[in-house]
Amino acid sequence: MNELFMGKKSTESTRGNQWSPAKKWIAASLAGVIWIMPVVGSEGAGWLGAGTAPVAQAAASFSATKLSEEVITSGAMMMKYKFTTVRSGKSATGLASVIRVDLNNPYVSLDVMTGKGGNLTTRQSTGGMAAETGAVAAVNGDYFNTGGEGAPIGGQVSGGVLVSTPSQLNGMYAFAVTKDRKPIIDEYTFEGMLTAEDGSQFPLSGINKGAYNPEGGSSTYSHANAAYIYTDAWTALERPKGSSTTPTEVLVENDTITQISLDSALPVTVPKGAYILRTHGLAAEFVKAHLVVGQKINSTYLLRSKTTQQELDPSTLQMMIGGHTILVNNGKASSFSRSTSSIGGYRARTALGYSQDGRYVYVIAAEKNSNSAGLSLTELQSFMTNIGVWKGINLDGGGSTTMVDRPLAETSTTLTFNTEYGKEQRTIVNGVGVYTSAPQGEVKGIKISGSSVLLIGQKATYSLKGYDTYYNPVDVAAANPAWTASGGSVTVNAGEATAVKPGTVKLKATSGTASAETEVTVLGGEDLSSLIAGTATAPLQAGATVSVPVSAVSKSGATIAVPATALKWEFIGFKGSVGDGKLKVESVDPGVTTGYAIARYDGFSTAVVLSTAAATAWEDFENANYPFAFTTNAAGVTGTAAVVAGSAERAGSKVLSLSYDMSAGTGKMYAYAQFNGTKGKDIPAAATSMSVDVMGDMSLNWMRAELTDASGKTAYIDLAKVIDWNGWKTLNIDLSGSGIKFPASLKRLYVVNVEEGQDERAKTGTVAFDNISFVMPSLSSEAGLPKGTAAMSIGGKAMTVNGTKRPIDVAPIVKDGSTYVPIKYVLDAFGGNAVWDAKTKKIMVLRGSKALDLTVNKKEFVLNGKRQSAEVAPMILNARTLVPLRLVTEQLGLTVKWEQNTKTVTIES
Repeated sequence: MNELFMGKKSTESTRGNQWSPAKKWIAASLAGVIWIMPVVGSEGAGWLGAGTAPVAQAAASFSATKLSEEVITSGAMMMKYKFTTVRSGKSATGLASVIRVDLNNPYVSLDVMTGKGGNLTTRQSTGGMAAETGAVAAVNGDYFNTGGEGAPIGGQVSGGVLVSTPSQLNGMYAFAVTKDRKPIIDEYTFEGMLTAEDGSQFPLSGINKGAYNPEGGSSTYSHANAAYIYTDAWTALERPKGSSTTPTEVLVENDTITQISLDSALPVTVPKGAYILRTHGLAAEFVKAHLVVGQKINSTYLLRSKTTQQELDPSTLQMMIGGHTILVNNGKASSFSRSTSSIGGYRARTALGYSQDGRYVYVIAAEKNSNSAGLSLTELQSFMTNIGVWKGINLDGGGSTTMVDRPLAETSTTLTFNTEYGKEQRTIVNGVGVYTSAPQGEVKGIKISGSSVLLIGQKATYSLKGYDTYYNPVDVAAANPAWTASGGSVTVNAGEATAVKPGTVKLKATSGTASAETEVTVLGGEDLSSLIAGTATAPLQAGATVSVPVSAVSKSGATIAVPATALKWEFIGFKGSVGDGKLKVESVDPGVTTGYAIARYDGFSTAVVLSTAAATAWEDFENANYPFAFTTNAAGVTGTAAVVAGSAERAGSKVLSLSYDMSAGTGKMYAYAQFNGTKGKDIPAAATSMSVDVMGDMSLNWMRAELTDASGKTAYIDLAKVIDWNGWKTLNIDLSGSGIKFPASLKRLYVVNVEEGQDERAKTGTVAFDNISFVMPSLSSEAGLPKGTAAMSIGGKAMTVNGTKRPIDVAPIVKDGSTYVPIKYVLDAFGGNAVWDAKTKKIMVLRGSKALDLTVNKKEFVLNGKRQSAEVAPMILNARTLVPLRLVTEQLGLTVKWEQNTKTVTIES
């Protein structure tokens, strides 16, 4: 029994099975005609891209710049890169993280992490496997069939034990490290033999494999006429599902046959230390003719390089993990060894490679998220050659790409960057872990851990953590460190910091003779891109209470909850209060139909618009008297769309259920719930937002709505880019910038399974919809606003409103090609009001559902909590505030016309 200690933790129970038969190869042949059996429900691997492999070409104009590097552990370094490339004439940038492992360092090693408890068919996230096995860093691993039980497509050696054998697929490379710490990248085949006690032999096709469609052989199905071994690492009862016609299985314990189940599977999982031989067709006939309970059976095997034909004994390997195409060879982009059409596009990517001298292994993960544009495989090749990879392969990418690492002085790993699904980590079959066996050393340094960004009024706890000469974490908290903060933006007491005002400070901790500093920035209003209230609309009625948590988004993209103490609330049109995160309407001013609760953080504002009808219920499916139907775009896709009785928390109500099965379809597939034939259902007035309750199915598919607007154009609304939840959830969708012309008609709600990265999403599932509502300002917050026409001439101190001439004390002007008007008179004519702050020179314009914050001499403005930029800024003339006409009118939903001959501006509502 191999027992490997890494990071102070034994891997005996976490790194796969301990079954390790003799490795001697016995040559043999099998005479006779091969009978190809049909496979029931075979799970093919065609999605891996079988077929002709194109020649890879290095991406033009590609560059990579190292941003930072930090030690993870002795022998492992985290390096961050920014890459820049050109796509269709446009520049694209992104980020990648590289863990460089020094194989010359005796304390660091690589191994394969497998599922839960080191077992196949269990699946676990990369972070979960790292935590379970004690890895200090990790990345996702091999490709796998998402419809199968959960076994890798390629070969796998973990802790020196062969866990799974390579599949018979062309161009599938593997990465390995030998027990004498040499990296290898090659393509391997598996050769094995079973020998009965009477000397009869039969080829062994593999160990712990899911069902798939082999390539380059005589059989269409992996398990037809074949014998496979399943060890105790395979925890699923089916070995595997959809493998072939009725199997014959043999239980082998200590090389002795203890059970034979003719023409049926054994109804047990594999006992510890044993294995089950699963056979079909000719292999089953071999069992019936030559194997007897109580007799011995011998199994031998080896791996063979496809490129050199050399034999490789798996017992000489510390680890091996399968991948896909080779990417880099001899320091240059290589021709792809396999078609990459099914894994193309600009995605998150995972790869492994090593340096020319074999000293360094590069564990690579490129991001695809809001901060990074992802990589094509060709661009990935360029990145790898840029950073010094001599030979490298592609691992499973896209939504599977996940990297975790243990920051210096920390005790556990964290997500290195957001996945394609945000913080969500996909459950996968295996991954590559980085481990340390370094002893405890002397304290080398200390560092401060805690948030680097705070908001005014926010409290945050900081801790002092240390690391030793081998970069192991060391507890230094017991030394009762002293804390100080430079400047006056932050106060600190015993590690708890309180943000006082905008600015950047140095937070310092001292423990004995050692000290550490970190930079903390307190964000002011000028540092924000948006301020978001938990609800944008609320009912305007005495006694109404709504939750109004407020979050800030910094210009760098960070989202932070705003402390209640940092907010100042102002109420217009009603009397109210905010406490414990809830807005309460105490009384409504006489005659007011629209009110505003304005939240300000250091001068930056957002508003909750309150109206007598904050949201209009549109469809709850309780009394829907029109038909619903399932439709699709792709042959082979089936499903149902119907109003059904709700269950669980929706028991007693009706919901629209959409079930779909896309497993027989191809390409980009849609499953539609169609409303009222081709007519749809009317949305009668302009809507600024939509709300819908959705029961998710965790399929990771895309959910959308389809509308036809008043101009006859089709509009598509994203309800959820990723269905990454189970159960009911309320989705709120902003329609204010959609460009939809109302009245409109909602035609369909639907689920999309896009072709790119299709293997990552479920092809079957059920979602449901309930309580669809729209905020329609003309029916609520904009009800009663004046309609009509107003005209002003440049230089003239008069304004004609619906045919009646009115005096104004400041004339419209033209400056640098832009027309400026006194905002007071526009609001007098079309409704709304303005709030002027002489100290900050800000003017907040309120009209209907819009809250517009302008600052004199500043081009930036804030509309409903979102910072935007205009071409020109407001100005003051003769003690009146003049605003850029087109900016304000367009933002307030008014229409502007310009008559050049008369220099007349006409505004319409």
